[in-house]
Amino acid sequence: METATIMGKHRRITDDLLKGAIYLSAFLAVGLLAGIILYVFYRGIRTVTPHFLLSVQSPSKGNMGIAGNIVNTLYIVVLTLLAATPVGIGGAIYLNEYAKPGKFVSLVEFTIETLTGIPSIIFGLFGNVFFGEVLGLGYSMLTGALTLTIMVLPLIARNTQEALRTVPDSYRSGALGIGATKWYMIRTILLPSAMPGIITGVILAIGRIVGESAALLFTAGSGFYLPKMGMGLFKKIFESGGTMTIELYLQMAKGKYDVAFGIACVLLVLVLIMNLLTKYLAGKFNRIK
Repeated sequence: METATIMGKHRRITDDLLKGAIYLSAFLAVGLLAGIILYVFYRGIRTVTPHFLLSVQSPSKGNMGIAGNIVNTLYIVVLTLLAATPVGIGGAIYLNEYAKPGKFVSLVEFTIETLTGIPSIIFGLFGNVFFGEVLGLGYSMLTGALTLTIMVLPLIARNTQEALRTVPDSYRSGALGIGATKWYMIRTILLPSAMPGIITGVILAIGRIVGESAALLFTAGSGFYLPKMGMGLFKKIFESGGTMTIELYLQMAKGKYDVAFGIACVLLVLVLIMNLLTKYLAGKFNRIK
């Protein structure tokens, strides 16, 4: 039978205080998120109508719609992923499976970590000068996508690298031991096993693309028109196009807060869908594995 001691009593009081602090921190985090979401929806949900989502704004007619901005956002996401995903995943495979540990690998990893911390406005300045002026792309969707590619590359590469490191070495040695080539082993064993982490990195990159505004202000411009069918869908890549975050910023600058909060509602829904999609895909691949 345990006897109550001063040390035991002091320990129980400390544990209770720490437990209370943990619960308080969790409550504040959840409460802050819930407060932001509720306030944004309270201010903007009345603006979100089918007409608001499916029409294009026309200042001369007094019409407000974000269909063009939604399409521009999709263009930016697709173009950026087409450029960043192969390079990010390929670079991570090289660093993790082919490159020998040493100064070169350490330098590349340090560079990737440094790129992650650079403010987005600097990427926008670089993209404007290099892609826009030096390469002659001007203010265009392609300029914005190439700029965002540099921004999200570290995110995709680091997540892929960490996902590959979680695959047991026995998978590698077992495949190579039965005569499989290294690339066949990577393609059929490592990548499927690391797929949940890779998909998580890609979807997190989509989240950053959708939420970016500072870099796109300097590169993609603020056009809000829908592309024309046929060759217009391709030509749109070389035209100016403002995403939803750009339009949100412009509406706030004009003092149209209801429209800005309406756009914010749409962005929050998109972020929520992406987070749910991340959990679903990660869980699905974990079950397959």
